[in-house]
Amino acid sequence: MVAPLYTTASGLLFHAGKILVLTVGLPARGKTHISRALERYLRWTGIKTQVISLGDYRRKVIGGTQKLPPDYFKLGEKSPETIALRQRISDGCEQLIWDFFNAQGQVVIYDANNGTRERRQKIAEKFVSAGIHVIMLESLCDDEQMILANIRSVKISSPDYRGWDPDKAVRDYFKRISDHEVHYEPVEETTYPSIRIKNVGDNIMVNDIRGYLQSRIVFFLMNIHNRFRTIYFARSGQSLIEHSYKADSDLSPAGWEYAEKLKEFVYERRTKMLESRGVDPAERRLVIWTSARRRSHHTAWPFLTTSPNDSSPPPSVKIMERPQMAEINPGVWDGLTPDEVRQYYPDEWERFVKDPYAYRAPRAESYHDLCVRLEPTLIELERQKEDLLIIGHASVIRCILAYLIGLPASEIPAIEVARGDLIEVIPTSYGVYSQAYHFWDGPGRSNTNSGSPDEKNFYENYAEDTKGKRRPEIENVEA
Repeated sequence: MVAPLYTTASGLLFHAGKILVLTVGLPARGKTHISRALERYLRWTGIKTQVISLGDYRRKVIGGTQKLPPDYFKLGEKSPETIALRQRISDGCEQLIWDFFNAQGQVVIYDANNGTRERRQKIAEKFVSAGIHVIMLESLCDDEQMILANIRSVKISSPDYRGWDPDKAVRDYFKRISDHEVHYEPVEETTYPSIRIKNVGDNIMVNDIRGYLQSRIVFFLMNIHNRFRTIYFARSGQSLIEHSYKADSDLSPAGWEYAEKLKEFVYERRTKMLESRGVDPAERRLVIWTSARRRSHHTAWPFLTTSPNDSSPPPSVKIMERPQMAEINPGVWDGLTPDEVRQYYPDEWERFVKDPYAYRAPRAESYHDLCVRLEPTLIELERQKEDLLIIGHASVIRCILAYLIGLPASEIPAIEVARGDLIEVIPTSYGVYSQAYHFWDGPGRSNTNSGSPDEKNFYENYAEDTKGKRRPEIENVEA
């Protein structure tokens, strides 16, 4: 069970101490993708984590490859000027690591090649002497198509190759890889704990991993991949009894119409996305996750049927019910408007406004409780290699979006998830690309219209109004 948990005076969790994860591997082996994914997950657990990239630091300090000496990336003999420049960049990057640890950070992921045993040993000894645990994280890849895809999608779009012809940039990067291969030494030493990943998740080997946090790191890395996929989010359609958590009611007529519109719009967006990448949509399956609540599951039904408006055969679809994705339980606030909560539960309301993420109403769930419940779903989300549509409740979508985008826990209750918007999220090596597309203006679109039954579904929908939802100190920081 892992989710944003708690804080301590030291800022360190799970009695795990401070950890430095040293990435090891040739260029274009997925180290950055693995590093960013692990950073996102550890931050979700509440651990202060930072990726420090040697390449990003070098580009920030010096610039792209155009400003580097010709022998900068060669690991053989170098000019004294190049040696001094590389040492300056290395020392500056290591200082960033020390600064983060001194500021009560717990885990640093040092994203660099670290391809020689001598270099790894030198870095590790510095930090081990200061009481910091060191883990070697090696990424291997023998899939030429995966390497080429990584170069084209990530490397040649970096500032190093700004303005270059793409094919020329690919050839130059392969030359850089060849120069590193001559001197590369795989992690075979057993002095420090190590994790070896092949083809970003196809195979994993571990050595001397100790303690809960290190084991959680291994568990997470066993479930990731870097295959291209798109994740879509949409709220379920309007139900007949919209204001009651206890009533598992079916969709209203407007809800069924919404479900049909959702199907049409998802197929339209997905077809456009896949065709732009040269992929036939009919050859790629769409997986749909819903909760076990009727309004969520029934919103997915149109995806299993055909209609006269369908211009082509429906794509392959798989629908899965996930009970963990049930909406947040409002407890005694079920069916109440915000004004009624203020009137009947004034003390509880005050506590809620101070910390809407962690506060739990009587016999209810807090957003923290919901995050804990959703943790197995997030691991399955990382494992999913096909395009995924999540048809869910606003509270659930908020938590999953916060995880993918990397938002702090305190922001989760304030994320706006409007019915009638399709949220498209594309995971990339450096984070995620997200965009919302509007497709519906029918009944149930707004939760704030006077007299709308949705206004009583307070605990699920009230976060659309972010006033009073954030901690006071966060508001002060933003001001």
